[in-house]
Amino acid sequence: MPTMTAAQRREEARIAYDAFLKSCPTNQLLDRLSDKWVSLVVAALSAGPMRYSDLGRKIAGVSPKMLTQTLRSLERDGLLTRKVTPSVPVRVDYELTPLGHGLALLLTAVKDWAETHFDEVRQARERYDSETPAD
Repeated sequence: MPTMTAAQRREEARIAYDAFLKSCPTNQLLDRLSDKWVSLVVAALSAGPMRYSDLGRKIAGVSPKMLTQTLRSLERDGLLTRKVTPSVPVRVDYELTPLGHGLALLLTAVKDWAETHFDEVRQARERYDSETPAD
C-alpha cells in the first residue's frame, strides 16, 4: 500500500464522513448548529458586530449562562471572534468570521422561513390536533 500524504489522509477522511453516524464529527457539528441559541446568535450577528449586552437584549429568553456557553462554543468552532477593548467598563464585541457568515446565510434563511410560514404550521397543528384522538 503506497504512503499517503497528510492532505490525502484528510481528504479520504472527509469523504468518509457520514452525518447519519452518531460518532461522526459532522453529526456532532450538526447537533451543535441545530441548537436554537446558536441559530439566534448567528442570525443576530449577521447584521454586524454586537456587544454581549446587546445580544442578551436582542435574544429573548436566553440566560447569561446559556449566552456565554453559546458564544464560547461558536468562538471555539471558528464561527465568531471576540474582541475585548480595555475601557471602563470593559467592552466586549462579537463578530462573525467568514466561516460564520457562510453559516449565517443558511440559518437566517431558516429563521426567515419560520417567521413567514408559522401561521401555516400553526393551522396544520390545530388541524392535526382536532383530527387525532388524544392518547
